[in-house]
Amino acid sequence: MKLRIQDELDTSPLVLSDLCCQLEKVPKAPTSTNSPQCPIFFPQMLTYILSFLPLSDQKEASLVSRAWYCAARNALQESHVRYNIPVSSASLPAIKSLGLRGISCISLTNLDGSPASHEVLQSVADHLGPHLQSLCLGGGSPTEASFVALILGCPALRILDLSGCNSLFTSGMLLAQPETAQRVQQALSGLRELSLASLRDLADLSFNRLSSCAPSLERLSLAYCHLTFELGPAQGSLGPQDSSPSQLSFCNLLRFVKERAARLHALDLSGTGLPPEALQALGQVAGLRLQELSLHSCRDLSTEAVAALCCQQPGLTSLDLSGCSELADGAILAVSRGLRHLQRLSLRKLQRLTDAGCSALGGLQELQSLDLAECCLLRGRALAQALGSVRGAPPPLASLSLAHCSSLKPHRELEHQASSLKDPSPQPQGPSLLMLQALRELDLTACSKLTDASLTKVLQFPQLKRLSLSLLPALTDKGLVAVARGCPSLERLALSHCSLLSDEGWAQAAGSWPRLQHLNLSSCSQLTARTLDSIGQACRQLQMVDVALCPGISITSVRRFQAQLPQVTCVQSRFVGGADLTLTL
Repeated sequence: MKLRIQDELDTSPLVLSDLCCQLEKVPKAPTSTNSPQCPIFFPQMLTYILSFLPLSDQKEASLVSRAWYCAARNALQESHVRYNIPVSSASLPAIKSLGLRGISCISLTNLDGSPASHEVLQSVADHLGPHLQSLCLGGGSPTEASFVALILGCPALRILDLSGCNSLFTSGMLLAQPETAQRVQQALSGLRELSLASLRDLADLSFNRLSSCAPSLERLSLAYCHLTFELGPAQGSLGPQDSSPSQLSFCNLLRFVKERAARLHALDLSGTGLPPEALQALGQVAGLRLQELSLHSCRDLSTEAVAALCCQQPGLTSLDLSGCSELADGAILAVSRGLRHLQRLSLRKLQRLTDAGCSALGGLQELQSLDLAECCLLRGRALAQALGSVRGAPPPLASLSLAHCSSLKPHRELEHQASSLKDPSPQPQGPSLLMLQALRELDLTACSKLTDASLTKVLQFPQLKRLSLSLLPALTDKGLVAVARGCPSLERLALSHCSLLSDEGWAQAAGSWPRLQHLNLSSCSQLTARTLDSIGQACRQLQMVDVALCPGISITSVRRFQAQLPQVTCVQSRFVGGADLTLTL
């Protein structure tokens, strides 16, 4: 029985060698002639040290010995790791085993109303329930009775995800019995986060019943639920007795926000069609101090409404305005002036955003994640000047997405005034993205004007973990080798549809990426089995490879590669070897 483990946190400043060095300093135990010397250490100490490592290094450390395996397993328990458990009778032994380990974060997949699902839910309640803190039933179809029984067995829940669980709300009778609601309220008294996203049958009445059972709620998602908006002079003044049994109204939500304003810190109203006046009504709720707000695809929002929000909620640390197509540069200027403590900002698919708006992003000195994907008017120079200015400390940016920014020209703008090849100084002499040395994730997918020269100068990030250069028509072996030298710590790399890459380039580059785990080379038409051989010899931590639609790679070479690296759990190889798509399909 295999369980998928999803890593949700990468916090480690350490590497495996640091760990080994620490353990080598521990005094040695007396040894007999029949047993080798081994260091003495407490299991708790080893677990604590391993907890600082990223998931990849924890897995590597678990192969040293059984003691290290147990310590790594305990470290996983203490990390933000979610165990995805398929709902079937075959999962029952695994659930019992996870219960003995005290696992606290799980996701159940393929959940329905069958007897097998009921048995799995009962097993989860019995073995995991007492210490379960995070439970995801997203997309499942549990019965109301089995859901209630599960919740009653999980008194320590802090996070509950019911996204897409429409079966619970179709009848409108969930928690309709006062006795049942009271028992559920006792079980959910410590619940902090609730996701009700994508529920087509969610109505005021069922929302009020469920939310009243979670008095400590701090985070709420209603993303892609159908909200009705009928704002008037008495907006939000309706009481619970006026709740609709058939629709989810903004007035009812506003009343809930007013009641919970002192506790509520995060709201996700993406895809609800929130109009400007509704956003203004939310922002001015007395006592509301939001830290996170997601408004993805709320296409009617105006620049004026966002500017007002920034004045009303200056404590926001995370804001998602992706797909709000009416927003322009003025909204970004308002964000940079009013939200000085912003750490995460998503502006994906803002087709009207230009360099003028990006010029103000330098004021966000605490920014850690920035998504500007599909902002097709961005050229890059203003972004480099804002984020990479040498006049002040650059923001601690760890994640940057510029995917599908088709006007981006790093060869003239992003490396603007960067140090020349003749300058021995490693630091740029003017605004440059090279200043962002905290960067861990970078997405340059489909930035079609990038060249080998620009990538050579810009991509010099020794600590970068994830990089996407897919759909770059001008990327050649020279650029690949330069990227390998400038970004040696990569764990995930996407290079799909880079048709100029060849076996020679990989023969030189592969040795620079010993930590590589996920690699996408799909539709790279010049690659052959030689590339797989180079990768197999150098990238020993590889887990997933995609070589689909690579006509030069045969299924025989794929099988030989899998035999060479048995730890590779997934190889995407559809239509390899130039298979006829018509006949294959």
